[in-house]
Amino acid sequence: MAKRKRKVRTRFFLLGFISIFIICAVTFTIGKYWIEIFDKYKEKKILDQELTTLKEKEEELKVDADKLQNPDYIARYAREKYLYSKPGEYILQIPEEK
Repeated sequence: MAKRKRKVRTRFFLLGFISIFIICAVTFTIGKYWIEIFDKYKEKKILDQELTTLKEKEEELKVDADKLQNPDYIARYAREKYLYSKPGEYILQIPEEK
């Protein structure tokens, strides 16, 4: 009778230990996946912001590319930016006020 109680107690202890181990393993695995999902969510949010910025920059560059197709714009830009002048034209540079 004592042997039988001992066997039953040993089985319950072993079954309890295995159950606790499985529960801990599952909890750890689920937690790990939740952390990965959260990290991916944060990364997606950052990349969405970067995508928005890059799309805005792309639109600006398209506008600039369209402007550079106009010869009058190119001539005016070169005169303003690089101080080029037409023959007989004088360039006076006025300092900017701050």
